[in-house]
Amino acid sequence: FVKHLNTNKAVLHPTAIYLHREREGVDVEIAMQYNDGFTENIFSYTNNINTIEGGTHLTGFQTALTRTINAYAKNANMLKNEKGMTGNDTREGLTAVISVKVIDPQFEGQTKTKLGNSEVRGIVESVVNDGLGEFFEENPQVAKDVILKSMTAARAREAARKARELV
Repeated sequence: FVKHLNTNKAVLHPTAIYLHREREGVDVEIAMQYNDGFTENIFSYTNNINTIEGGTHLTGFQTALTRTINAYAKNANMLKNEKGMTGNDTREGLTAVISVKVIDPQFEGQTKTKLGNSEVRGIVESVVNDGLGEFFEENPQVAKDVILKSMTAARAREAARKARELV
Protein backbone atom coordinates (compact mmCIF):
# COMPACT_ATOMS: atom_id res chain seq x y z
CA PHE A 1 0.00 0.00 0.00
CA VAL A 2 2.85 2.39 0.89
CA LYS A 3 4.66 1.62 -2.38
CA HIS A 4 1.41 2.29 -4.24
CA LEU A 5 0.97 5.64 -2.44
CA ASN A 6 4.53 6.62 -3.37
CA THR A 7 4.13 5.76 -7.06
CA ASN A 8 5.50 8.59 -9.24
CA LYS A 9 7.40 10.10 -6.30
CA ALA A 10 11.14 10.08 -5.75
CA VAL A 11 11.66 7.90 -2.68
CA LEU A 12 14.63 8.25 -0.30
CA HIS A 13 14.95 4.48 0.20
CA PRO A 14 13.73 1.85 -2.28
CA THR A 15 12.23 -0.63 0.19
CA ALA A 16 9.61 0.42 2.69
CA ILE A 17 10.39 0.14 6.41
CA TYR A 18 8.14 -2.59 7.80
CA LEU A 19 7.52 -3.25 11.48
CA HIS A 20 5.24 -6.02 12.78
CA ARG A 21 5.05 -7.01 16.42
CA GLU A 22 2.49 -8.22 18.90
CA ARG A 23 2.53 -6.94 22.47
CA GLU A 24 0.00 -7.44 25.23
CA GLY A 25 -2.59 -8.82 22.83
CA VAL A 26 -2.27 -5.87 20.43
CA ASP A 27 -1.03 -6.63 16.93
CA VAL A 28 0.89 -3.65 15.50
CA GLU A 29 1.81 -3.44 11.83
CA ILE A 30 3.51 -0.37 10.35
CA ALA A 31 4.88 0.30 6.88
CA MET A 32 6.58 3.58 6.07
CA GLN A 33 8.67 5.16 3.34
CA TYR A 34 10.06 8.65 2.85
CA ASN A 35 9.86 10.57 -0.41
CA ASP A 36 11.33 13.91 -1.48
CA GLY A 37 7.99 15.72 -1.04
CA PHE A 38 6.97 18.04 1.75
CA THR A 39 3.63 16.59 2.86
CA GLU A 40 3.01 13.74 5.24
CA ASN A 41 0.63 11.02 4.17
CA ILE A 42 -0.32 8.82 7.14
CA PHE A 43 -3.20 6.36 7.21
CA SER A 44 -4.24 4.67 10.45
CA TYR A 45 -6.44 1.63 10.91
CA THR A 46 -7.88 -0.22 13.89
CA ASN A 47 -9.21 -3.72 13.21
CA ASN A 48 -9.26 -2.78 9.50
CA ILE A 49 -11.45 0.27 10.19
CA ASN A 50 -9.96 3.48 8.77
CA THR A 51 -9.55 5.83 11.74
CA ILE A 52 -9.37 9.04 9.74
CA GLU A 53 -9.19 11.17 12.90
CA GLY A 54 -6.31 9.08 14.24
CA GLY A 55 -6.29 8.28 17.91
CA THR A 56 -3.92 6.83 20.44
CA HIS A 57 -2.14 4.55 17.94
CA LEU A 58 -1.33 7.51 15.66
CA THR A 59 -0.17 9.64 18.60
CA GLY A 60 2.09 6.83 19.81
CA PHE A 61 3.56 6.42 16.33
CA GLN A 62 4.27 10.14 15.91
CA THR A 63 5.83 10.48 19.37
CA ALA A 64 8.08 7.44 18.93
CA LEU A 65 9.10 8.42 15.39
CA THR A 66 10.29 11.84 16.55
CA ARG A 67 12.04 10.44 19.61
CA THR A 68 13.77 7.64 17.68
CA ILE A 69 15.02 9.90 14.88
CA ASN A 70 16.31 12.51 17.35
CA ALA A 71 18.01 9.83 19.49
CA TYR A 72 19.71 8.24 16.49
CA ALA A 73 20.84 11.64 15.18
CA LYS A 74 22.25 12.55 18.59
CA ASN A 75 24.06 9.21 19.00
CA ALA A 76 25.51 9.49 15.48
CA ASN A 77 26.73 13.06 16.25
CA MET A 78 24.70 14.44 13.36
CA LEU A 79 23.01 17.24 15.32
CA LYS A 80 26.18 18.99 16.53
CA ASN A 81 25.09 22.53 17.50
CA GLU A 82 21.55 22.20 16.19
CA LYS A 83 18.44 21.69 18.25
CA GLY A 84 16.45 18.49 17.89
CA MET A 85 13.83 18.10 15.21
CA THR A 86 10.13 18.54 15.88
CA GLY A 87 7.43 16.06 14.96
CA ASN A 88 6.53 18.00 11.84
CA ASP A 89 10.17 17.95 10.73
CA THR A 90 10.45 14.16 11.11
CA ARG A 91 7.18 13.53 9.26
CA GLU A 92 7.92 15.72 6.24
CA GLY A 93 7.78 13.54 3.12
CA LEU A 94 6.63 10.48 5.08
CA THR A 95 4.11 8.02 3.73
CA ALA A 96 2.99 5.56 6.39
CA VAL A 97 0.27 3.05 7.13
CA ILE A 98 -0.37 2.12 10.76
CA SER A 99 -2.60 -0.84 11.51
CA VAL A 100 -3.44 -2.13 14.97
CA LYS A 101 -5.62 -5.07 15.90
CA VAL A 102 -7.15 -4.55 19.34
CA ILE A 103 -9.34 -7.08 21.16
CA ASP A 104 -11.68 -4.51 22.74
CA PRO A 105 -11.37 -1.24 20.79
CA GLN A 106 -12.93 1.87 22.28
CA PHE A 107 -13.72 4.41 19.60
CA GLU A 108 -14.55 8.03 20.24
CA GLY A 109 -17.82 9.12 18.62
CA GLN A 110 -20.42 7.23 16.62
CA THR A 111 -18.47 7.08 13.38
CA LYS A 112 -15.52 5.06 14.79
CA THR A 113 -13.02 7.48 13.29
CA LYS A 114 -10.78 7.88 16.36
CA LEU A 115 -9.30 5.19 18.63
CA GLY A 116 -9.46 5.93 22.35
CA ASN A 117 -7.69 2.97 24.00
CA SER A 118 -4.96 4.62 26.08
CA GLU A 119 -2.85 1.44 26.44
CA VAL A 120 -2.42 1.24 22.65
CA ARG A 121 -0.34 4.43 22.61
CA GLY A 122 2.41 2.95 24.79
CA ILE A 123 2.40 -0.32 22.88
CA VAL A 124 2.77 1.42 19.51
CA GLU A 125 5.48 3.69 20.96
CA SER A 126 7.53 0.74 22.18
CA VAL A 127 7.12 -1.13 18.87
CA VAL A 128 8.28 1.90 16.87
CA ASN A 129 11.13 2.70 19.29
CA ASP A 130 12.45 -0.87 19.18
CA GLY A 131 11.71 -1.69 15.54
CA LEU A 132 12.81 1.59 13.97
CA GLY A 133 15.88 1.72 16.21
CA GLU A 134 16.86 -1.78 15.03
CA PHE A 135 16.16 -0.86 11.41
CA PHE A 136 18.34 2.25 11.63
CA GLU A 137 21.19 0.24 13.20
CA GLU A 138 20.98 -2.34 10.40
CA ASN A 139 20.53 0.26 7.62
CA PRO A 140 22.70 3.28 8.52
CA GLN A 141 22.44 4.84 5.04
CA VAL A 142 18.63 4.91 5.21
CA ALA A 143 18.86 6.38 8.73
CA LYS A 144 21.26 9.05 7.50
CA ASP A 145 18.99 9.96 4.56
CA VAL A 146 15.92 10.21 6.82
CA ILE A 147 17.77 12.34 9.38
CA LEU A 148 19.20 14.67 6.73
CA LYS A 149 15.70 15.17 5.29
CA SER A 150 14.36 15.94 8.79
CA MET A 151 17.25 18.32 9.51
CA THR A 152 16.58 20.15 6.23
CA ALA A 153 12.94 20.53 7.23
CA ALA A 154 14.01 21.89 10.64
CA ARG A 155 16.35 24.42 9.01
CA ALA A 156 13.61 25.53 6.61
CA ARG A 157 11.15 25.93 9.50
CA GLU A 158 13.69 28.00 11.43
CA ALA A 159 14.49 30.16 8.36
CA ALA A 160 10.77 30.79 7.79
CA ARG A 161 10.36 31.82 11.43
CA LYS A 162 13.27 34.27 11.16
CA ALA A 163 11.89 35.68 7.90
CA ARG A 164 8.49 36.24 9.56
CA GLU A 165 10.19 38.04 12.45
CA LEU A 166 12.06 40.31 10.04
CA VAL A 167 8.86 41.23 8.22
